Amino acid sequence: MQKIRSKWLRWALWGAGGLVVAFILFYWSVYFGLWGPIPSRGELKEIVQNEASEVYGLEDKLIGKYYLFDRQSIPYEDIPQNLIDALVATEDFRYYDHNGIDYRSFFRVFFKSILLMDDSSGGGSTITQQLAKNLYKRKNYGRLGIAVNKLREMIIAKRIEKVYTKEEILTLYLNTVPFSDNTFGIESASYKFFNKRARRLKTEEAATLVGMLKANYYYNPRLFPEKSTKRRNTVLRQMEKYHYLEEAQYDSLKALPTELRYTAYSHDEGIAPYFREQVKKEVEAWCAANPREDGETYDIYRDGLRIYTTLDAKMQQLAEEAMREHLTSLQQQFEKSYGKRAPWITNTKMIEEAVKSSEPYLSLKQKGWEEKKIMDSLNKSRKIELFDWEENKIVNASTIDSIRHYLKFLNTGMVSIDPHTGAVRTWIGGINYKYFKYDHVRQSKRQVGSTFKPIVYTTAIENGLFPCTYFSPRKVVYEEYDGWSPSNATDKEEEEFVNYSLKYALSHSINTVAVKVLDFAGIDNTIAMAKKMGIVSPLPKVPSLALGTAGISVEEMAGAYASYVNNSRPVKPFFITRIEDDKGNVLAEFQPENKARPAFSEHTRQVMLEMMKATVNEGTAVRLRYAYKLNNAIAGKTGTTQSNKDGWFVGITPNLVTVTWVGSDDHRIGFRSTRIGQGANSALPVFARFIQKMNKDTIYNRYTAARFAPVSPFVMEELNCDPKREDTFLERFFGNPDKVRRKETREKRKMERIERREQKKKKKKKGFFKRLFGKKDKN
Repeated sequence: MQKIRSKWLRWALWGAGGLVVAFILFYWSVYFGLWGPIPSRGELKEIVQNEASEVYGLEDKLIGKYYLFDRQSIPYEDIPQNLIDALVATEDFRYYDHNGIDYRSFFRVFFKSILLMDDSSGGGSTITQQLAKNLYKRKNYGRLGIAVNKLREMIIAKRIEKVYTKEEILTLYLNTVPFSDNTFGIESASYKFFNKRARRLKTEEAATLVGMLKANYYYNPRLFPEKSTKRRNTVLRQMEKYHYLEEAQYDSLKALPTELRYTAYSHDEGIAPYFREQVKKEVEAWCAANPREDGETYDIYRDGLRIYTTLDAKMQQLAEEAMREHLTSLQQQFEKSYGKRAPWITNTKMIEEAVKSSEPYLSLKQKGWEEKKIMDSLNKSRKIELFDWEENKIVNASTIDSIRHYLKFLNTGMVSIDPHTGAVRTWIGGINYKYFKYDHVRQSKRQVGSTFKPIVYTTAIENGLFPCTYFSPRKVVYEEYDGWSPSNATDKEEEEFVNYSLKYALSHSINTVAVKVLDFAGIDNTIAMAKKMGIVSPLPKVPSLALGTAGISVEEMAGAYASYVNNSRPVKPFFITRIEDDKGNVLAEFQPENKARPAFSEHTRQVMLEMMKATVNEGTAVRLRYAYKLNNAIAGKTGTTQSNKDGWFVGITPNLVTVTWVGSDDHRIGFRSTRIGQGANSALPVFARFIQKMNKDTIYNRYTAARFAPVSPFVMEELNCDPKREDTFLERFFGNPDKVRRKETREKRKMERIERREQKKKKKKKGFFKRLFGKKDKN
C-alpha cells in the first residue's frame, strides 16, 4: 500500500513538475516572441494613438471632430478624482499595490481561464493589463488564444509599469479605453454622453461611464438606461466599499436618475455640418502646404489637431432652429401650390435627366452597364430611409423613387458674419447635410435678384446722382438689347404720371427704375464697384444686371453688404483663427484679409444705409416690423428672381450681417406664385425667426440692442423729399420720352456730351460783340 502511495506521489510530482516546465517553456515562447513580437520598453515609450482632430467655436465650445476613431487625449490634471476613484474601486482596487499583475487574481485566471479554457471565468486583469489589451489588440491563436493573449498582456503590463508612473498609466488607460457608440477615451465619452469636459463630470456621471467598461454595448445608457443605471449603482457601491464614498453619499447618489445630454459628433449630423465640411477642406489644404519638420503631412483624421473657429455654437443652433421652423412650413405651402401637377411627378423629361445625372446612375455607367440593365437596377424596390421634415420614413422604394422624392425639396443657404472683421458666426449650407451635401453658402452661385440693386444705386450716387432724383417707373424698350423691356412685380408700381425718388424706388424694389439708375451709373462702373465691394463672380455687361441676373454666392454677398456698416469697406468672410497640434502648440494663426481702402464714400454709405432702413420700415421687408414685431435696428434688402426661382434676403444690423437664400436645387423648378416665392416670404422669415430667438437671450445684446451710428444732417437733408412726384403738365403732354430706347451706345452719347461742352467753351472765349458781330465759325 505504501509503495502504491509512493508511486502515485511520484507521478503527481512528475506531473506537477511537467506542468511547471511546460508553463515555463510556454511562457518563454510568448516572452521571446514565438507567438508574435512583444513591444520593447523603448517602443512603449513612444506610444502614439490615432486621435480625432477637434473643431472649436467661440469660447472653446467643441462643435465637431474628424476621426477614424473617436478619441481625444487629455492630461492627468484634467481627469477628475471621482473618476479615478470609480475606476480603481471597480476595475482594480489593489492598483496602487501591484507592479502590473495582481497575483491573487492571476492564479484564479491561470487555473480557470488558461488550464480549463474557461473564457467566462472573468476578471483578473489589472488596469495596466487592460491598457496593454487596448494598445495591442488580441489575436486569434486558436485553442491557446486565451493563454497566449493573457500572457502577452501580463508581460507588456510589467514593462509598462517600468516605463510609466501610476498616474501616467491611468492617463494612458483612460485616453484609450473603448466606451459605447464607437467612442474611445474618457474625454470623447464625456462629451458624447454628457456634453461636457471630463474634468467637469459629477460622481454619478463618472460612475455611469466607468460602468460601461464591463460591457460597453450592454450597459450603453442611451440604449439600455435601466441596465446602465443599475450598473452605475454597482460602481457607486464599490466606491463606498473601498471608502471613496461615505454611506450617506452612496445612498444619495444611487437614487438619482441618469440624465444624459447625448451629443453625437458624426460627420453628417450634429451642429453646423456644412460649416465643418468647409473647415475640413481648408485645414486639409493647409496641411498639404505646411508639412511637419520631418517632412510628413499632418493627417486631420489621426493627428489630433485642434482647430479654433469663429463660429458661435449657440447662435448657430438658433439659426438652424429658425431655418427648420420656416422651411418646414414653406415646403408645405410649396407642395400644396403645385398639387398633382408638380414637375417632380409629371415632368418625365426632368425626372429622366435627374436620374441620368445622379451618382448611382453614373457609377453603374462607369462600370460599363447597358442602359436597360442600369434602369432595371435603379427601378428595383428595397427598404430605404427617406428624409422628410416631419419625420424620416423607411419605405419600400426604388432609387428612381428616391430621386423623384428629393427633387421636390426646397433648399437654403444662410450665413451670418461680423461685418467689421468678416468672422463667420453662423453657416447653414443646406437643409440637411446627410441627404443634401451641396453647400449653398460657398459652392452655389444663384441669381441674386433685387439684392444686387443696392450695388447699382451705390454706384450711381457715388457718380453724382442726387438722392432725391426722381425716375419714372414706366417701361422702356431697349432696342439695342433686342427689344428687352424690364417690368415690375405689379402694374401698381407703374403709376401713370408718377415718378419715384431713389429711396422709394429701392425700398419698394421698382425694377424699371433700377435699370434707369444703372443706365445713369454705367454698366462698366457698376461692375467695377461690385468688384471693389468684394464680388469676384463674373458679371454680365447687360442692363438686366440691375435686376440681379448674375450668379453670386451667399458668402460673397455677405462680404459686400458688410461695407454698409464697416466704413464702406467690404470684408472677406473667414472662419479659422488658429490650428494647434495635439500638445497645444500653435501651428498657424489666421487674420482677416480685409481691404484697407473704402469702396465708396462715407456720404454714399450713409445714404444707402438710410434707403435700406426704409426697405425694412416701409418697403418690401416691412413684415419684419408688423408680422414679426422686431424693433431692432435693421436695414435690409429682399430679392426675387425671374419666375420666382430664387428668394433672397439680406439683413443688416450694426454688428451682424445675415444673407439668406431659398430655392430649389433644380433651376427648372420655381415657386408657383410670387406671393409664396418672393424673398419677403421665402427667405426673410428665416432671418426674422433667427433675430426673434436672439432677442430672448441677453448674451446677444451686442447684436440685438446695437443701434446704427447717427446720420449726418447733410445726408438727412438730401433725403428729405417726397417719395413720389407727379409729372408736370408738359411732361404729361409730351409723354414718356424714354419709351423706346434707340440703338446707340453709351460711349456715343458720352462723346456727344463732351463735344457739346467743348463747343460751349469755345463760345465763351469770344467776347460779346465778337459773338454778336463776328464771323461765324466755319465748323
